Amino acid sequence: MNIAIVGTGYVGLVSGACFAEMGIDVTCVDIDSRKIDALLRGDIPIYEPGLDDIVKRNVEAGRLHFTTDLTDCLDDVELVFSAVGTPPDEDGSADLSYVLDVARTFGRNIKKYTILVTKSTVPVGTAALVKQAIREELEARGEDIEFEVASNPEFLKEGAAIKDFMSPDRVVVGVESERAQKVMTKLYRPFLTNNFRVYFMDIPSAEMTKYAANAMLATRISFMNDIANLCDIVGANVDHVRRGIGTDVRIGKKFLYPGCGYGGSCFPKDVKALIKTAEKNGYDMRVLRAVEEVNQAQKSILYRKLLTLLPPGDDSSRPLAGRTVAVWGLAFKPETDDMREAPSLVLISELLKAGATVKVYDPVAIPECRRRIADSVIYAKDMYEALVDADALALVTEWKVFRVPSWDVMRRIMKGLIIVDGRNIYDREEVTAEGFTYTAIGK
Repeated sequence: MNIAIVGTGYVGLVSGACFAEMGIDVTCVDIDSRKIDALLRGDIPIYEPGLDDIVKRNVEAGRLHFTTDLTDCLDDVELVFSAVGTPPDEDGSADLSYVLDVARTFGRNIKKYTILVTKSTVPVGTAALVKQAIREELEARGEDIEFEVASNPEFLKEGAAIKDFMSPDRVVVGVESERAQKVMTKLYRPFLTNNFRVYFMDIPSAEMTKYAANAMLATRISFMNDIANLCDIVGANVDHVRRGIGTDVRIGKKFLYPGCGYGGSCFPKDVKALIKTAEKNGYDMRVLRAVEEVNQAQKSILYRKLLTLLPPGDDSSRPLAGRTVAVWGLAFKPETDDMREAPSLVLISELLKAGATVKVYDPVAIPECRRRIADSVIYAKDMYEALVDADALALVTEWKVFRVPSWDVMRRIMKGLIIVDGRNIYDREEVTAEGFTYTAIGK
């Protein structure tokens, strides 16, 4: 089976590599020639555990190809996946310009029955716009070539994307015909031989499912952050509360961990886009507005805690002037270098505005941080170098390397023994017994 995937970002590259791993012939397409040249050299533009090996193995096996021109392979494929970006417009709605560009290229060049499958996260109704764009191009050519569109949203977790793709808990596919359903079944059957978990549905429902899933997870995070903040005020321990409600089978244990806010490429963008979709259809998503509001406020919680623990200087406009704060973790979550909407960026911005010197360390995201904020902070070579002469430490990303630090080393090199734990990974009794002032989220 031959397929093409347009877009070699996170979703497109992971999908292409994993399809190739299962024996499918895959051509990944991107208009960015520098990215394609890098991939042809074996350079992977994103950090995802295991991706380098899969890409290299399948390129060498002749199953994974890269090109800048979709027409190079269009005659030979049964399916074209559209995995291009849908960045938020200024009003928060999804920008569909790249999605529609793919549709127009598809319409200008197909010569036989082919299915265009939207893998990108797109608002409900996008398939109709894609179909219209293809038809307009075919009419301009004077051609009447049969085609179909389908929706196949991704549910990959950054840091565990290979496992998620190779052994999915479900595959959601929106189709309009039995013929398209058979082609998509043929594509996914190798992944699901023991338990065929493909859920076929109409296309609008598939489009909505992706947004609803991300919105639900974002809602759970903001809900627990709200509960944690109240726990801080009334003296409760959110860890006990989390365990107490998580054992209820109707609630479950996942995504009940409070922290300093969610980030990444999906939750913030998709919550905003779903709110905007509702607005365009005359409906107000009141719960999701609150979810977004809580999350934005939560990204400032570490800064607010630091202000209470570090006595301010004489300049009220720069209350942390002369202070040095170490930041452990820059990526929005462990096992990725993705800093899109990362809480670390908010914290760093607030610290710099307050006059603090900021020293940062992350196992993989330092190059991405340097690309975003240049040399406005001091980049440490390791986690302990970031602590030298620091008045306080802010833990932002729960990388495993941070979980069992050497308290002895930290005591010797830090100027002040203050730890603000944005992910609740430390035990209060242990940390305070080591002589540190410790505060977390909801504890």
